Amino acid sequence: MKSNVMPSIVQIEANELRQLVTEVRETVATGIVQVKRAKTNTTSFGIVDLWNIRRGAKSASNSRRW
Repeated sequence: MKSNVMPSIVQIEANELRQLVTEVRETVATGIVQVKRAKTNTTSFGIVDLWNIRRGAKSASNSRRW
């Protein structure tokens, strides 16, 4: 596979470059109120459910043959 990729040369002004490479010191937010998530009663579809569907399809196809 050929890859004909030219190197990209991006020209940027000195002020913009200085802003990009300037270290920003951040502080951790304090006094945050924790919000409890609403409990969802959704059931997840697991491998056992898939196995039961496949098992039912096999028995259904066997009964159609006879």
